Amino acid sequence: MTLISGAGISQTVSFYDLRVKTLEGKEFDFSSLKGKKVMIVNTASLCGNTPQYKTLESLYEKYKDELVIIGFPANNFGKQEPGTAAQIREFCSREYGVTFPMMEKISVTGADMHPVYKWLTSKSENGVMDSKVTWNFQKYLIDENGRLVDVLNPRDKPDSDKTLTWLSAK
Repeated sequence: MTLISGAGISQTVSFYDLRVKTLEGKEFDFSSLKGKKVMIVNTASLCGNTPQYKTLESLYEKYKDELVIIGFPANNFGKQEPGTAAQIREFCSREYGVTFPMMEKISVTGADMHPVYKWLTSKSENGVMDSKVTWNFQKYLIDENGRLVDVLNPRDKPDSDKTLTWLSAK
């Protein structure tokens, strides 16, 4: 089934059709995110970008009424996320006080790429753009209507001017 948005963009899968599992193994349905802006981030515990967890948590706390940040632990780059779900949860809570939703560890590149990342990186899926995940802590911005609007590279701070401008746009 092809969905057509108001902008004339065609996509084969709606963002809100996606489902994942949390670190605790519970079902998480993206349709619950309707009306909110979403930032999706592939995370890793042993990366030079790992301190971004602190900024992600601050951003989430400040904007939680309008923004949902979703972390996806992935071990695709430099084997920097070797932990189990329990180890990842414990690390994120202890070191950074993470309260934003964290999903199960997935693959964000390659033949075993998770369907969420297929949607994020493929214009034929998201109707907007192709992209490639280049490293841990790449950030994808989705608007309150479930449309992909931008990609921030791994070194871009979660609270960059680009992010804050996007958050303030109505």
